[in-house]
Amino acid sequence: MAVFTAVTDSQLTDWLQHYELGEVVDFRGIASGIENSNFFLTTTRGAYVLTIFENLTAPQLPFYLDLMRHLAHHAVPVPDPMPRRDGALFGELNGKPAAIVTKLDGAPELAPGPAHCIEVGQMLARLHLAGRNFPAYQPNLRSLAWWQESVPAVLSHLSDDQRGLITNELAHQAAFFASDEYRLLPEGPCHCDLFRDNVLFAHPTADETRLGGFFDFYFAGNDKWLFDVAVCVNDWCIDLASGALDRARVDALLRAYQTVRPFTPAEEHHWNDMLRAGALRFWVSRLYDFYRPREAEMLKPHDPGHFERILRERIKVAPPPAHGN
Repeated sequence: MAVFTAVTDSQLTDWLQHYELGEVVDFRGIASGIENSNFFLTTTRGAYVLTIFENLTAPQLPFYLDLMRHLAHHAVPVPDPMPRRDGALFGELNGKPAAIVTKLDGAPELAPGPAHCIEVGQMLARLHLAGRNFPAYQPNLRSLAWWQESVPAVLSHLSDDQRGLITNELAHQAAFFASDEYRLLPEGPCHCDLFRDNVLFAHPTADETRLGGFFDFYFAGNDKWLFDVAVCVNDWCIDLASGALDRARVDALLRAYQTVRPFTPAEEHHWNDMLRAGALRFWVSRLYDFYRPREAEMLKPHDPGHFERILRERIKVAPPPAHGN
């Protein structure tokens, strides 16, 4: 969520005439992230986030915004897109599609413990089940086809060892994705990017912590639910320095998830394959963003080596997931 496209006060004032959100009280850019231009917007009616979409096109946006609205209306705590006066959930600002969503309470928990993982696991399963009757379909745009397209663009920047690792893993995942067992894994709308900084926790009292909600759905798509869980575990349940899994947090998150939606036998069998898929997806994207960067006012590219380490750890074979009962 960097700032690629600036917005002046007069541009904001003119654009807000399309909404019934009151007068502007505060407006400022959000520095974290790398994909869209995001701003905190406070008005006399409430607190919101304004997003200008740098890569997603107007025809693609309804999936993401309608999914968020669907989940919000099914008791999943996510940002709710605000309709314009004409009923549309987005418009055009500075020549690009843009939307306003409600701002959730809380702050990210960047050093989570098992208790945080329990709340995340349960809510992720609820999100998956709530999405079953969502009528629209959008594939995960950062899945296998994108990996196959992007890896050749970064190979020249890698060492021989890294090139061997990434090409071998890409071949492994292509074979996995082509298998009958993969095809039969349960699927539906997924967040696909549920990292620590995309989840908020509120603290109503000194001794109480509650999940504030999930946000940043602009990588969402239909995928295997197990992939969504693996992406989450690869961030929430690891030692950040080494990439190794923290068994206590893994058990907490997976047991909590499975109290809501138990894994199928095929999901248990392919758990490590999917952990590797999740690691590869983000190693590829971080390599691409690092070596093929776009200009931004507040861009902070992530270290590609982090997910290289995670992938190497997962190839060592992770233990099977704990059962939910």
